[in-house]
Amino acid sequence: MTAAHPHRGRAIVTMLVAVLMFSLMDALLKLLSDHYPPFQVATLRGLSSLPFVLTWALASAGWRPLLRVRWPLHLLRGVLGVGMMASFVYGVNRLPLSTTYSIFFIAPLLITALSVPILGERVGPRRWIAIGIGMLGVLVLLRPSGQGMLSLAALAVLAAAFGYAVSAITVRLLARTDSTQAMMVWLMVMITVGAGALAWSGWVPLRSEDLWLILGLGIAGTIGQYAVTEAFRLGEASLIAPLEYTALIWGVMLDLSLWGVLPDSVTWIGAAIIVASGLYLMRRESVHAEAEHP
Repeated sequence: MTAAHPHRGRAIVTMLVAVLMFSLMDALLKLLSDHYPPFQVATLRGLSSLPFVLTWALASAGWRPLLRVRWPLHLLRGVLGVGMMASFVYGVNRLPLSTTYSIFFIAPLLITALSVPILGERVGPRRWIAIGIGMLGVLVLLRPSGQGMLSLAALAVLAAAFGYAVSAITVRLLARTDSTQAMMVWLMVMITVGAGALAWSGWVPLRSEDLWLILGLGIAGTIGQYAVTEAFRLGEASLIAPLEYTALIWGVMLDLSLWGVLPDSVTWIGAAIIVASGLYLMRRESVHAEAEHP
């Protein structure tokens, strides 16, 4: 097994680092959202990462791959990115990180469901059942009382998860022709420009004490994006993807240390249902892939 997957351990560690960086980035988004509107926070997310991402892209691939791209798909991904970031920021401002993550974990199930009409992939009955069970987990989270009730914040996180899923499908299409560098650079550019245009009329002057948060946002987002790309390059998806659920651990720790809150029992139950269905779905997809490529 070691000979077949020599980079297995490195892939796991790299993915765990990516999840930690994204969790720190989300905590910074939550802190900034207390003082700035959602579209302005989304702008700061793109603007803070863009110099790092652009420097890496030019150093690793040069400028030519950045121009040879499928512009319509990049534009679609940019629109989705702006909407996803603003919706996520709105939701995470009003919900604990752990609750936000629990709802957002529906995204892998949505990606599988959307792969049928958009990519023409085949999803068997067992995987559809897993998707249905995951949806029930979301309903548990959106209970009629408590922190995750049918609120605008919870629905905003669901909208962000849907946007993320569609964007992931778009990446599958773009990956056939465009470089990773181009996808990363143009997403940051479009989020910065698009969200900036929407935020401009209500722009709030930046406070000097928030500059270190914005710098941290750019560094954490860039490291996270690079690490997740490297993790999937080094290890098989069936091994790497489930590690995304460790975000819930970081979410609980950050909630407790920064805001002094813990998820209640119903949130744990809903999250467990969604995570279990997601893990089963990934396992079924792995089995399906092995059957197609013996």
